[in-house]
Amino acid sequence: MKKHWFHLGAGALLFLLMALHASRQLPMPLIEEVEEYVYDARLRYTMPNTVDDRIVVIDLDERSLGEQGHWPWTRDKLADLVNILFDEYYVRVFAFDVLFAETDEASAISVIDQLRNHANADSLSVDWDELEYQWQTDSQFAEAVIARDVIMGFVFKQFVPEDEPATSGTLPIPTIFREQLEAESIDIPFYEAKGYVGAFDELQNATEFGAFFSYPRLDDVTRISPLLQEYDGNIYESLGLAMARLYLGNPPIVFEFAEGTTKKTGLNLEALRVGDRRIPVDEKTQAYIPGRGVQGSFPYVSATDVLNRRVSLERLEDKLVMLGTSAAGLLDLRATPVGEAYIGAEVHANIASAILDERFMSSPPYALGIELLQLLTNVLLLAVLIPLLSAAWAAIAILAMLVVNVALNFYFWNAQQLILPLASNLILIGFMAFLQISFDYFIESRRKERLGRLFGQYIPVELVEEIDASGEELSLEGENREMSVLFSDVRGFTTISEGLDPIVLTQLMNEFLTPITRIIHDSRGTIDKYMGDAVMAFWGAPLRDENHATNAVDAALEMIEEMKIVTEEFAAKDWPPIKVGIGIASGPMNVGNMGSTFRMAYTVMGDTVNLGSRLEGMTKMYGANLIVSEETHAMISGYTTRELDTLRVKGKLQPITIFEPVCREEDASQELVAEIDQFHVGLAHYRKQE
Repeated sequence: MKKHWFHLGAGALLFLLMALHASRQLPMPLIEEVEEYVYDARLRYTMPNTVDDRIVVIDLDERSLGEQGHWPWTRDKLADLVNILFDEYYVRVFAFDVLFAETDEASAISVIDQLRNHANADSLSVDWDELEYQWQTDSQFAEAVIARDVIMGFVFKQFVPEDEPATSGTLPIPTIFREQLEAESIDIPFYEAKGYVGAFDELQNATEFGAFFSYPRLDDVTRISPLLQEYDGNIYESLGLAMARLYLGNPPIVFEFAEGTTKKTGLNLEALRVGDRRIPVDEKTQAYIPGRGVQGSFPYVSATDVLNRRVSLERLEDKLVMLGTSAAGLLDLRATPVGEAYIGAEVHANIASAILDERFMSSPPYALGIELLQLLTNVLLLAVLIPLLSAAWAAIAILAMLVVNVALNFYFWNAQQLILPLASNLILIGFMAFLQISFDYFIESRRKERLGRLFGQYIPVELVEEIDASGEELSLEGENREMSVLFSDVRGFTTISEGLDPIVLTQLMNEFLTPITRIIHDSRGTIDKYMGDAVMAFWGAPLRDENHATNAVDAALEMIEEMKIVTEEFAAKDWPPIKVGIGIASGPMNVGNMGSTFRMAYTVMGDTVNLGSRLEGMTKMYGANLIVSEETHAMISGYTTRELDTLRVKGKLQPITIFEPVCREEDASQELVAEIDQFHVGLAHYRKQE
């Protein structure tokens, strides 16, 4: 019972700790690290590993820098890139994963102005306006994006150093104005930026679209990112969201709250709606970044090939394109579950692609309830069921539980697109298994050692192991039980011992007592003591035995048969024959550790014990090998017995009837049965004084 209470207590404690972690009341870094590892493994294992040709990366690769010059390029070249993409390749959306925070060098404009104002300038046949326009590359770049679906990227600052300005450049038009949120009573705890670095004024003002491509530093590995951020009360969208939204025709963003809730808060926020696309998000509008595959899940087209018109029309027509870089000196790398050095442009492309396909994973609020239910189920199975199994079956059951938990988690991941915590359940199962192994090897071994120390000298090792397996708490304290006691003595032992050498006598005793002890042990008996040639044993303690009388009689009959074999062996050694007399009594008796402060013994006491001793002594008088009391006779069946007599024994006022079990009924011959019947007839005449 203590074993079960230990497992229940340990399970309850582990469940409490895991529940506190799951509810974020007591976050545990180890579990979080394992959870991140498991999340990354699931993502890598279930990625579709396909290429989405709807989104194309215009790559500032090494070849582009070699042919077109080092970065940054002049703005007129970027204007050419925009014009070619829209006018000749008919792209649908063009997004810049590059920041244009400063205007281009204006030294040439300054020189032209000086020449234009020179005294002899009128004598030159120069169109000064045309010349100046050619060198106003920022204006050319800005004109190229006017009235086109071009998204300019900018950076939000999560903190502002003291020696830096909070803002520079221009922010685009907010995706959602503060007044809209207030009008709809929406209260969401967006990530709030402290500053920004936007595109230079002329460029950003030329297009109505802009999006941030910087994310708050949440972790070393980018697994989740906010789709919306707040600055000065207004809401701005991420580059991935802006790309997908503009590709879909620029539908508005709609907040979707839990059904039946009246408060439009982050706690009730479930998803964002973009047209007919649904994006599951958390209370801060963060979404898990889905992985389409390893780097290269989107087509790359070299920027220099676009400028030189070396790209086929079908590769870019009606596509969502973005300017990114794979050049070694310009790499925008991020650590993701897919790779430690993942090009940033593909992170935004993954978000846009997942929005178009509605391929987002979600971790809804009710995931906590599922996790707690799993934890409780695992604890109950481990604490209640596993301790009942053998070591081998327990190991198989624990392994099966791990497999079931992983399989169930993968089902929700694949079929329901739900991210359910797995690490807490795996750690709970593993730790509970460790506790069970520790308990079995340390605490249980101590219990076995204690049982062996207490009872090993009285009962066989097999019975000690059975006591341990039963889990029954045994005590050496005295108690009264219904039991059977056996006394065995060698007839004429004094005469035998006087005629033998002491060494031979010792050897004879050992060879005589060994089979006697074995038979008692095999019949689940407990050796009380050896008294010279006599043996005292009892049944029913320390382990309770409902068949104590039957087991005692079986042992006695086997001892009698065994003595016939021993006598033959002794005759071969020229030793005297051995014949035993056995008495058995059944009834209530006191059992426990009894003795003095100097010496204790686990033994039985009481009238029933005394009766058993006297019955053994009567075997000589009645010429019987075995005599049992009437209580023992009433408890057994299936034996051929003869009633010997009714007599009054010392210490008892009422007379008792004694019996001799001769053999098992199936072993009795017809002659034996007839002889016993004749004996009973004679006994009846004797009692009638006939």
